[in-house]
Amino acid sequence: MADMRKVWWIAAAFLVTTSAARAATPPADPCTLLSAAEVSRTMSGSYSPPQESVAPRPFENTVEGKDCHYRAMGGELLFRIYFDPSADEAAKLFAQLKMFYSPPQPVTGVGDEAYFDSRHGLHARKGNVRYFLQGSGSDERLKELAQVVAKKL
Repeated sequence: MADMRKVWWIAAAFLVTTSAARAATPPADPCTLLSAAEVSRTMSGSYSPPQESVAPRPFENTVEGKDCHYRAMGGELLFRIYFDPSADEAAKLFAQLKMFYSPPQPVTGVGDEAYFDSRHGLHARKGNVRYFLQGSGSDERLKELAQVVAKKL
């Protein structure tokens, strides 16, 4: 019986450490996950480097994020990103926030889950990272940008 408990604790410790190891850590500047060159190429315009600001916490006791605003003649793009402590926490927050953006239109091929809201903002989650893209481009171009970010996470 004591041996079985020991095996269980070892297995639990292994799961915790491997889950923690897979959590993406934020780069010093999260806006570098989407360069102005990538935005310009995908959106077919000449976008400036991002102006950065703090993204608000969606709920009390959640992490702050980073807003990256890219601007071009006749267009702009908002890239908002949050690095939650765990994938489970990110998934729960993603589901909670999804209720405010009904009816969501599912998007495939972007991270673990993604959808467009009624205003054509793209919400995505990959692991412990939640991010949002909204701009003056088509849904398909926003999806391409979301895929660029997902590949880097």
